[in-house]
Amino acid sequence: MTVLHAIILNWRTPDMTLRSAEALVAAMAGIDGAITIVDNDSGDGSEDAIARGIAERGWDRVRLLQSGRNGGFGAGNNHAIRAGLPDGRRPDFVYLLNSDAFPAPDAVRALLDHMLAHPRTGMAGSYIHGPDGDPHTACFRFPSVASEFEGAAVTGPITRLLHRHVVPRPIPDQPTRMDWVAGASLMMRQDLLDEIGIFDEEFFLYFEETDLCLRAARAGWQTDFVPASRVMHIGSVSTGMKTWARTPDYWFDSRRHYWRKNHGQLRYLAATGAVVAGSMIARLRGRRAAAPGFTRQLLAHMLTGPRPAP
Repeated sequence: MTVLHAIILNWRTPDMTLRSAEALVAAMAGIDGAITIVDNDSGDGSEDAIARGIAERGWDRVRLLQSGRNGGFGAGNNHAIRAGLPDGRRPDFVYLLNSDAFPAPDAVRALLDHMLAHPRTGMAGSYIHGPDGDPHTACFRFPSVASEFEGAAVTGPITRLLHRHVVPRPIPDQPTRMDWVAGASLMMRQDLLDEIGIFDEEFFLYFEETDLCLRAARAGWQTDFVPASRVMHIGSVSTGMKTWARTPDYWFDSRRHYWRKNHGQLRYLAATGAVVAGSMIARLRGRRAAAPGFTRQLLAHMLTGPRPAP
């Protein structure tokens, strides 16, 4: 029988994490396996609140682990992946769910059925939508120097010229192979993780699932988008991204690490130069594509080392 290890990472959102776990418990009905909630060293009473919530609900297939440090998204999920299932069995699949995401009752089964039917699919992602039902961008191409220029320029003629390099992809209505998919609801084959390894913990937040999907692709595995798996996602609850007045340093650190690790220093410099050039075009057209001070931060991070993670 197929065995699934599902993981939810909590950082200072205990009530929402319990709501997410409640939806996940329902979505895993009839599926063998267990759910691990990892508290990523919240330090705000989250661990006790979640422990009480699990006990009050009588969830015998849900356990809580404390990571002991806030190493970011990848490190927190790695903590649960390394711990494995409570009964010591090896899972066939690992499923990651954001603490502010809520799968439909058949969402996990849809991913699982798809992966069982496609043995070279190493990862599969869901159709993500907001509380209002509007779809969230969840399908992507790998970044390139051309895509960095296009994304910064925010200019119709340039986007049309470079349309094959635009990172966000239209959402298909059928299962489709993608370069990478959103990590808010992501199923991974354990065989894949055994072959290529788990998340690179040098990424504190952002680019870690892009890096993992790229490593999978280079090893001959594919990543698929499965629209039948529907997950409601509030988004940016832990990170506060929707209200950023300034892009945090860890975003730039993750971007630099992704480019230098996967494409080398020269390509990283070219990609950064492409962003600067695209931003200049956007400004000439009276448009702003990023947060205030973004270009200055980008160049500063190109010239200095990583900042300490929060």
